[in-house]
Amino acid sequence: MTQTTADLSEAVAPTAAQPQPRQIGFAADFVLRSVLPLLLAVGAGAIVLAAIGVDPFRYYADIYSGGIELSAWQDSVMRMAPLLLMAVGLIVVFRAGIWNLGMDGQFLFAGALVSGLAPQLEHHVPNALNLIVMFLLAGAVGAAWTIVPAVLKARYELNEIITTLMMTFIGINLAQILVKGPFQDPATTTPQTRSLDFRALLPSIPGTRIHVGVLVAFFAALVVWFLMSRTSFGLRLQVLGASTRAAKHMGLDVPRLIIGSFLVSGLFVGFAAAAEILGIWGYQRADYNPAFGLWVVPLVFLARLHPIGVIPYVFLLAVTSIGGDYAAQNANLTPRFTLLLVGLTLLFMALTEWLARARELSGSYLPAAAARRRQRRREAAR
Repeated sequence: MTQTTADLSEAVAPTAAQPQPRQIGFAADFVLRSVLPLLLAVGAGAIVLAAIGVDPFRYYADIYSGGIELSAWQDSVMRMAPLLLMAVGLIVVFRAGIWNLGMDGQFLFAGALVSGLAPQLEHHVPNALNLIVMFLLAGAVGAAWTIVPAVLKARYELNEIITTLMMTFIGINLAQILVKGPFQDPATTTPQTRSLDFRALLPSIPGTRIHVGVLVAFFAALVVWFLMSRTSFGLRLQVLGASTRAAKHMGLDVPRLIIGSFLVSGLFVGFAAAAEILGIWGYQRADYNPAFGLWVVPLVFLARLHPIGVIPYVFLLAVTSIGGDYAAQNANLTPRFTLLLVGLTLLFMALTEWLARARELSGSYLPAAAARRRQRRREAAR
């Protein structure tokens, strides 16, 4: 027991011989790593807008108008449902020091099955049962789509970044095949599934247009917060994320933890697909790919992998996404300009992380295990 404790301390905490990072206050660290990248991205985006002849102040004002004013805030809140569900799913797997970058494939494949099967069950089962079954199906499909990279990582230590990206391409193309093939709506030449009746979609919160999928997303954030902070499973995941060696010395079943974290992550990604399809669209087209996964990754790191802390970032992104369409239309730009802001946020996150590490400040965006591997490589290079 004493030897195990010593090994755990050696694996998780830096030794006295290693250089200790300087501790900075919570407020300073929050500003440095969670606020400054956003401000820099907005400033850089303004420079780009000015360079192409668009008034940045007007553009950002239009984002606010299109995403908040009048009833637009309800559209922004509904956009939060898939984003928040995907975010909490990624937090689970990132806490374990594992990368699940196959979110879009899991999302689209689950969405294709939901949009293809829900209209077929619509007139045969009660609507409430149909919605519940479709949510469970989407979650199961999203989880199942992570099994291959999870097993390859757990059994053979193959790089999960590569395998999850490969699986996402397969998932996207398989979703297109399903939409154009067995799930194609015979009543239209457009490659899309049959549409659910408007009354068969997720019900709205009384007095609003906001569907109850948003409440499911908020509940999921609470569940993941409880899972990560109040259960042994969450503690084991954090030990695994801090050090695989420590997890093995403690007697943890590392392969099972890896597979379990992947499955939980894919489960919430599948729920995100169900919330978007059953709450907004009611069908899926072959060319549908919102690429929400690319949007969500920066958010979970800005929130420091906190399931509740990510909520305001998700709302900010939802407003930017909904209002960005209106702003881009007024400025004669592509709606995809929002992705430039996301990309700039990632760029400045990397920059602030590099500056903080260069000055040996505490904290990191990276999962602990990845950060520690980079630290060991840097020390070996010295």
